Amino acid sequence: MLDDLLERILAADDDPAAPHVGLGMLLAAAHNRSRHEMNGELRPLGIDVRGLAMLLALDMYGPSSQRRLIDLTGIDKSTMVRAVDELEAGGLVRRERAPQDRRAYSITLTGAGRRALASARRAGADVGERIFGRLRPDERDQLVSLLRRLAEPTA
Repeated sequence: MLDDLLERILAADDDPAAPHVGLGMLLAAAHNRSRHEMNGELRPLGIDVRGLAMLLALDMYGPSSQRRLIDLTGIDKSTMVRAVDELEAGGLVRRERAPQDRRAYSITLTGAGRRALASARRAGADVGERIFGRLRPDERDQLVSLLRRLAEPTA
């Protein structure tokens, strides 16, 4: 259920900014719910949504530098260092000297990281069904299409 403030902002006919502000708040509320539920399911695995994004990237692209992970995931530099530290402490990734540049490190998914990722994928399917299950497949496709358009940089 939407809170009173958001409902009032979305219904404000006399304020030209209100629909835009309300839409942004609604999008943020949906994001926060999704992230909160997903983090709750991931917590027993020792990761969060940010860690899951990194494990997915490493699984899809193979060993990567922190710089490449930043580019792939959109996680900022200071958060990336902390996230890699957490994943490494949990035994899910390992830092290795990059063979092409001894000053850089390559982040590698471990066996434990692969097992955690498999569990996280199952958790993601469960959370996704709880959140998006009430949408028909065509509505999900439309939502993805609209969100992609919103996420694109404007010219």
